[in-house]
Formats: sequence, C-alpha cells, structure tokens
Amino acid sequence: MKTHIIFFGVLIAGFIVFNLFFQTGNDRTDTAINIIYASVLFGYISFMAFSLLKKMKK
Repeated sequence: MKTHIIFFGVLIAGFIVFNLFFQTGNDRTDTAINIIYASVLFGYISFMAFSLLKKMKK
C-alpha cells in the first residue's frame, strides 16, 4: 500500500507542477488537461480503495 501512496503523491505533485509551470496558454486546453488529470487522480483513488477493501476481505 505504501507504493500506491507514493505514486499518488507523485501524481499530485505532477498536477501542481503542471498548473504552476507548464500551462499551454490556451484556457480551454488547460481546462481540458486539468479535467483529464483530475479524472485519472480520482480513478487512482478508487483503485486504491478497491485494493484496500480486497485486502481487508481476506
């Protein structure tokens, strides 16, 4: 589980770095990238929760 949390921290750091330094300049493109990135983050949260529940079941 520790590797999942470290990987999630790296994803969060990438999200923050993108929003601070690597924006494209086009608001619509930045918004689309933020929505897609946030969807990946929430998907990974659900994967971590599912794997934790699966471990607890055993």
